[in-house]
Amino acid sequence: MATYAIGDVQGCHDALQRLLDHLRFDPAADRLWFCGDLVNRGGQSLETLRLVRSLDAQSVVVLGNHDLSLLAVAERKEVEQRRANVDLARVLMAADREDLLAWLRHRPLLHIDRELGFAMVHAGLAPRWTLNIAKARAAEVERKLQGADYRKLLKNMFGDRPALWSKNLSGIERLRAIINVMTRMRYCDVRGRMEFAAKGAPGTQAAGLYPWFEVPGHARRELPIVCGHWSTLGLFQGLGIHAIDTGAVWGGKLTALELGPEPRVHAVQCEARLTPRDRSAD
Repeated sequence: MATYAIGDVQGCHDALQRLLDHLRFDPAADRLWFCGDLVNRGGQSLETLRLVRSLDAQSVVVLGNHDLSLLAVAERKEVEQRRANVDLARVLMAADREDLLAWLRHRPLLHIDRELGFAMVHAGLAPRWTLNIAKARAAEVERKLQGADYRKLLKNMFGDRPALWSKNLSGIERLRAIINVMTRMRYCDVRGRMEFAAKGAPGTQAAGLYPWFEVPGHARRELPIVCGHWSTLGLFQGLGIHAIDTGAVWGGKLTALELGPEPRVHAVQCEARLTPRDRSAD
């Protein structure tokens, strides 16, 4: 029995299928962890959702920013939904959209498996958050997202402010800050203030900014953390972090990390779906 964590698929269904074939994935014995961003840009988001949904009993999926964006667009007027890019519009107009969207909306922001010895989040954790604190913060959003008034959250969750987490935040600003940390963060300063405009590889950021996992004085990480979201970072393994978004949708690779005492990397090459200039909208 093996557990494989898989980086951002972003609608690259064929690459995902090739990766599963490469792994000789056995749904009767193996398990899959998906780091979020199942959808958008790859041209096969509908097929990807259907495949991962069919593997629900064998998989764990954490929400990424593109997954949340799909859920938000689905709550807009139909004429606005039809203006979405073709990839997302295919999901929104599908006969099984309600089943797929409801399933996606009930995915967590954070997954922790202490027996296996790993945790997973799409983007990252605030510098001062332990895993227990992060679990509590994620649960706040999950309760709202899975509750009766989820539409209010989906309508108001976008925005770059507040960029700094504080326990004194309340209401939608508190929920938005948690979502930004867990699904959008790459760089922040020593206080944890996020800078969303910085998206390049480490070394390209402005002075005073750090990759979220390198902030001086960060809380001790009790378990290794698997994450995605940062394609320009690429495969990174160090400091208790396993970052596995290797740019599948940009013509890079779709990566799986076999979780265990000595994590093992597996990858398949992907055809480019987008040009580098499209990264500005990531």
